[in-house]
Amino acid sequence: MPTPLPLPGHPPHGIRYNPLAPANFSLDTSALSPDETLLHFVRLLRQRYQAVLAHTPADAPRSPFLRKQLPALALAEAFLRLGAMPLRNAGPLHIAVVGPTQAGKSSVVNCLCRQAAAQVSPLAGYTVHPQGFSLGGHTGLDWLGDYYAGFQRLPPEQLPHDRYDCYSLTALTAAPEHPLAPAVIWDTPDFDSIDAEGYREGVLRTAALADVLLLVVSKDKYADQSVWDMLQLLAPLNQPTVLCLNKTTEDSRQVVEGSLRQRWKELRGDAPPPVVSLPYRQDWGPALWPETGKALIDQLRQAAASAQRAQHSRQTKRLLATHWHTWLEPVQGEQNALADWNRHVEQAIDEAAALYQRDYLNHPQHYETFQRALGELLAMLEIPGLAKPMHYARQAVTWPWRQMAKLGKLAGGGKAQPGSEQLILGKIVDHLLLRLAEDVMQQREQDGRLHGWWSEMSRLLQSGREAQQQSFDTAVQRYQWEFQTEIESAARSLLERLQEHPGVLNSLRATRATADAAALGLALHTGGIGLHDFVLAPAVLSITTLLTESALGRYLHKVEADLKQRQRQSVEKLLRTQAEQLLLRLPEQLDGADKFNIPTQTVATAELALGHDH
Repeated sequence: MPTPLPLPGHPPHGIRYNPLAPANFSLDTSALSPDETLLHFVRLLRQRYQAVLAHTPADAPRSPFLRKQLPALALAEAFLRLGAMPLRNAGPLHIAVVGPTQAGKSSVVNCLCRQAAAQVSPLAGYTVHPQGFSLGGHTGLDWLGDYYAGFQRLPPEQLPHDRYDCYSLTALTAAPEHPLAPAVIWDTPDFDSIDAEGYREGVLRTAALADVLLLVVSKDKYADQSVWDMLQLLAPLNQPTVLCLNKTTEDSRQVVEGSLRQRWKELRGDAPPPVVSLPYRQDWGPALWPETGKALIDQLRQAAASAQRAQHSRQTKRLLATHWHTWLEPVQGEQNALADWNRHVEQAIDEAAALYQRDYLNHPQHYETFQRALGELLAMLEIPGLAKPMHYARQAVTWPWRQMAKLGKLAGGGKAQPGSEQLILGKIVDHLLLRLAEDVMQQREQDGRLHGWWSEMSRLLQSGREAQQQSFDTAVQRYQWEFQTEIESAARSLLERLQEHPGVLNSLRATRATADAAALGLALHTGGIGLHDFVLAPAVLSITTLLTESALGRYLHKVEADLKQRQRQSVEKLLRTQAEQLLLRLPEQLDGADKFNIPTQTVATAELALGHDH
């Protein structure tokens, strides 16, 4: 009578595995070996695929692609997990019996065990858990609990039909002369029924465990695409394989065997493995198992002789290399989208800086900063003895203008009217945000698989437009206030150079006094209307003309050029700082539930481990 192997006293395997649990999307692998790094990375990648798929509509363009990658990821994680079980190398042989529904897998397992170990049912999909049957005791099998982590080990009679995260391991009392002992023969669920996706994890983990793979098919099932998809998935592991053609009739056996071998050559490319046919007999039972199963057992023993446990690392690398680029396609797609977004922002900033240079710094009607510097210089050119009377006179005649300016400020809600630089920068920022919105829409149309990523970016950009514009405006006002020190510095630099040329300095002071007197006279005649512009314009024009025509003309142009250069640098810094805070970090606001969000460095670390000489 089969007896279950002892259950562990503290079953961490009783905890149900939740692949959608929150994960840290970056990995600290500094203390891990290359194989451990790959296991952690594949596990992370698989969790992200499951999470992204759970938040992706079934009719979304990328949904079939995401779903298709899950079996290979599950197989890879299981095989990497197997490599972390060193005790396995000293344990018995493992034979996994796999196949489509109603192929007779459980019956073949009983034939190999030479006793009724597995439960047989005419119902399709009756077996939904991996069930191991140990021939020759349970020595060397303690590590299986760790290998099946996330699965709960139960006695066969307690396996629940509504839970798939369970398995059983039963010790059989086999005759000492059993040709396969010591070995564990695994009965597995099907992989092609409607419910197969639910228990696929158990099938793949058991298939990865196998030293020898026994594929059981019937003459009605051997050509099904699901069978060859499974064989293609397992191909990189290069496991010794035996094909069992079950329930055959003598008149069709040779034809079906030949067709099976031919299809193997077409799809796998290598030499087909041995094919053993088992006849269909209604009286097939324990009395016939030794005779009918002899050829199958002989082929399994020969296959076991070529088992490749020592080649596990090489098999791992081959399996990962087969799927690596496909797995990483959506991950790198997100990384590329992020890089594209950063590139669009950088290009928009460069264009904004060029527009500022063209429309303000190089524009003869718009550029006013150097005129403000000359105005500061004008204020510094007070003539001893005349400075105080002139100051009081200017205050008196400009009083009407100042009152009108104050009223205008109040009418505008207390805000000063912006100058030409502020107006131009406002238009440039508006253009920058509009260009980015257009770039995002264009990317959305071009990149089908990342349509959702770019659509969400478009919504974020649009919903935050007002706040972004306001933040830029505030930054412009702060920049202009801070840049005033540069303007004053330019004026002082001119004054210091003028002091080295007393003749030119005295001429400028005389020009200042003349301009002030003329302005005051006109102001008294007109009542002071428009006086502010008139007071400054003649003096600034006179100073500019005199300085240009003097020996300081070249120095004047140098100060203006230096001021423009510092202004260009300050505005570029403003744009880049605002872009970093508002735009480059915008992808951080994307909904992470349907994103992989695996950092570039994490992928690079995994690829370094993959390229390591195993």
